Amino acid sequence: MPSLPDFRLEAHFSKWEFKASHHLTASDMESVEVAELLGWADAEDREAWRTLRLGYTETYGAPALRRAIAATYETLSADDVLCFAGAGEAIYIAMQVLLGPDDHAVVLVPNYQSFEELPLQLCAVTGVALRPEADWDLSLDDVRAALRPNTRLIAVNFPNNPTGKVIAPETWRALVALAEARGIYLLSDEVYRGLERDPQQVLPQAADLSSLGLSINVMSKAYGLPGLRIGWIAVRDRALLSRFERFKHYTTICNAGPSEVLATIALKSRERILARNRALVADNLALLETFFSARQDLFEWRAPEGGCVAYPRFRGAEGVEVFCRDLVEQAGVLLLPSSIYSSRLLPTPVDRFRIGYGRRGVPAALEALDAWLDARRAA
Repeated sequence: MPSLPDFRLEAHFSKWEFKASHHLTASDMESVEVAELLGWADAEDREAWRTLRLGYTETYGAPALRRAIAATYETLSADDVLCFAGAGEAIYIAMQVLLGPDDHAVVLVPNYQSFEELPLQLCAVTGVALRPEADWDLSLDDVRAALRPNTRLIAVNFPNNPTGKVIAPETWRALVALAEARGIYLLSDEVYRGLERDPQQVLPQAADLSSLGLSINVMSKAYGLPGLRIGWIAVRDRALLSRFERFKHYTTICNAGPSEVLATIALKSRERILARNRALVADNLALLETFFSARQDLFEWRAPEGGCVAYPRFRGAEGVEVFCRDLVEQAGVLLLPSSIYSSRLLPTPVDRFRIGYGRRGVPAALEALDAWLDARRAA
């Protein structure tokens, strides 16, 4: 494989994530302490934690964990699940196994960089734009136009990072049907599922809808447990899942036993966790609505439909890159400028920034941002 370019988002975070005073662009929900999580455990899982030995675990993932994951789907069993060290490993291995030099892939733009860069190392790739003038909606006509006879994979992400878009259920089902009719795998990054503002917008999971649907999820985002490093792929094609498992022998081999037990506890408590997180998202969105309504000269804002990130427009004359740089250097407030989401496939907006609203520190971060803007205006 050719050398991969720098992962722009992670390089930016390496510089600023633990240095900035206010992380206002986090893509995950507020986490919990281990003691709190263990307090939700049933007797079986408390015993599993107490007697855990720190040896190797099964490559597929602990049976109890896979059963807990399968319970979040409508039609799947534990045998349809393979665990990974986060969603990043799942994406990497899926792309490596599914794509080769004679194939073609379709990906959404803007995107999480690995969704684009990994297939570009392997085959021809076409981008399909989510456009701000269309409220970041997905055009099925654009998808159809992008397809080729050798298209093997369509990669999507809803609720979307960075835009927070959730497409209509009828559009989603039509996309699944289109992929199935053409014999194309649909790789669906569903890491923000459960954080939709409207319960009617929660989309069925790809693996439940089609034998060609691959659902990727992780404990990091909607569940707010990135420190566990537990992700997974769910797919009905067990022969394909076995190929993923064989590739995993070359990467992490297996997950950490303590993480598997804690993830099992969290998944059994998923309704409690997601309800708490949706409430926090609602509270923080109300603060963002107030903030942006008072700053319409500088920002264009529309609340997203799901997830815990949004992609507002910056109207200032200095441009969004300078704005984000000065803000973190002078006020310690971290945002992600649009250059992080540039693409080699299509032009992308140059006047946007990602803001995160899944953590408890949002009110203090907005206060610091507000004060910095006032001081800048007065200068």
